[in-house]
Amino acid sequence: MPLIPEEPQIHESAQGSSATAASSRVAPTPRPVPGPRPAASARPGRPGPPRPTPPVQRTPRDVAPAKPSPSGPAASAAPAATPQIQLIPASAEGALDAAEEALDLLLDSGRSPGEVLVITTGTQHPWTEHELSFGEASYWAQHDAGDDVFYTDATFAARAAARPVVLVAVNGGSTEAATTALSAAHSRAGALLIVCGDPQQINSVLGAGA
Repeated sequence: MPLIPEEPQIHESAQGSSATAASSRVAPTPRPVPGPRPAASARPGRPGPPRPTPPVQRTPRDVAPAKPSPSGPAASAAPAATPQIQLIPASAEGALDAAEEALDLLLDSGRSPGEVLVITTGTQHPWTEHELSFGEASYWAQHDAGDDVFYTDATFAARAAARPVVLVAVNGGSTEAATTALSAAHSRAGALLIVCGDPQQINSVLGAGA
């Protein structure tokens, strides 16, 4: 009988000692935890040094090379004075078709539609007739947009702006009209002038205009 009460006393003493030991171990652990928290507050203090960084001194250096850049466009404007001239033999009836074929080749080679101006010396291109039916204001608004091929004739050629490529279809009309169209085309072609028509007539017109 005396053995039974002794055993629970041993268990209670063991539990009591382990509980006190555990409680003593847990107490010191939370105390060092608040210690590292102030260390985190030191991190926002680090952005302070980047303020004196000297990238601002690099900006004036970038301004210096920008000064010679305006000389670039001035130089690029010089070579546009003499366009290359190509002659495509065609009859007056087939000159417009030849010009359309040349236009397709230009676009397939990578030319942008807005870079091409087409001038006719005789009958107007169907596109010109259609757009002029809505009035000249709408017609020239598309010219000013400059995002597509623009078709005109000898009557309006002098009003058209310069473009890198000019196509002339000598599809009839008077010699005066052909001379006017070729003269306007030559002065407006920046890189390439293509003339479709009768070689003898074109040569005589170019000779008369020279």
